[in-house]
Amino acid sequence: MNRVFRIALAALSAAGFASATAAAALPAARIVSVQASGSPGAYSFSVGVASPDLGCNQYADWWEVLSERGELLYRRILAHSHADEQPFVRSGGPVAVSANQVVWVRAHMHPGGYGGALFRGSVRSGFREAKAEPGFAAAVEKLPPLPDGCAF
Repeated sequence: MNRVFRIALAALSAAGFASATAAAALPAARIVSVQASGSPGAYSFSVGVASPDLGCNQYADWWEVLSERGELLYRRILAHSHADEQPFVRSGGPVAVSANQVVWVRAHMHPGGYGGALFRGSVRSGFREAKAEPGFAAAVEKLPPLPDGCAF
């Protein structure tokens, strides 16, 4: 590996570490419960979220369902802050999964992104808090649907 490449790689690694450290200090939304009902290929998810909402400047702006490989399967946009309702539960769907398909459920915070507790499981076996690898499915943050504002 040549010297210029090693220096560039070291700079990128340092920048990534600094970004991860800064993100960890930001407020985070966390999943506190997940329930699913319905039929294969069209499940409705009811997701409990706890977040340090303060208004439109800081609020949980979505929760999402991801495949085990980190593919976005469903995103429920939260159109406003829930500062006076914590934790809160919001339902969404249909989510096109089978009863045995293992998925991840996580929430996103504006600003700050991902960082709180995630749940993992399946409709058949249920969902429990679990740890994902650092940076898990980070690229889906930019995929639609995305919020187009905050109502209050």
